[in-house]
Amino acid sequence: MRVALGLEYDGTSFYGWQSQPDGNTVQDALEAALAKVAGESIRVICAGRTDAGVHALSQVAHFDVVAFRPISAWVRGTNAHLPGTVAVRWAVGVDDDFHARFAARVRSYRYVLLNRPERPALLVGKVGWCHRPLDLAAMQAAAVCLVGEHDFSSFRASGCQAKSPVKTLYRCEIAKQGDLIIFDCQANAFLHHMIRNLVGALVYVGMRRQSPAWMADLLRACDRRLGAPTFAPDGLYFTGVEYDSKWALPQQGRIIDVPQFPIP
Repeated sequence: MRVALGLEYDGTSFYGWQSQPDGNTVQDALEAALAKVAGESIRVICAGRTDAGVHALSQVAHFDVVAFRPISAWVRGTNAHLPGTVAVRWAVGVDDDFHARFAARVRSYRYVLLNRPERPALLVGKVGWCHRPLDLAAMQAAAVCLVGEHDFSSFRASGCQAKSPVKTLYRCEIAKQGDLIIFDCQANAFLHHMIRNLVGALVYVGMRRQSPAWMADLLRACDRRLGAPTFAPDGLYFTGVEYDSKWALPQQGRIIDVPQFPIP
């Protein structure tokens, strides 16, 4: 039997999604919890692997299992064995040809950046931070060139394992909410560190260290060495993934919004 899950997690204390020898990853925690419910070893595949410190509001994963359990057991039972910073939101049985990663059509991320002179305290680990004033209009102008199908090598981590750097970015929007600057991106897929490198470059433009036109030059250069430093993972959220309607996944498994933070 194949089961799809929707889950959320606070990535602050984890070394990312992907399993590692020391076990301190979201995948390791989830597989251990599922194994206790199933009474057998479980291997989980997710829609989009997240880095250390990155959060998820609507991650989707699937696993195969021999043991039969009520669907409710995959939610309540698994949550009983998970740390408090990870929670399964829903579970549903799916056909064997469903694949959380390969069936995904659109993935969505949001970066939340606190832009004020003072560092965060209550939101530490939940937002990025830039103490210098940022020019919102300049960043918005710079982001326009990113939408569409491009070679995003200038925003790709050196250790990225993607077969191709060419991705289609459907949306790259930047808005301001009080002291927060919100970066919303949707694409068919993302490269390793792609969002954090995009945010780093856009912040350079916002600080007026580079002009908006520099972003198009950087994109065309296909050279990561010419870009800005990779921005902190703290404010990055995997906000959802879209699948074909034939899979009939619960609505909360698709793209959802980041809750409002208590900042005026």
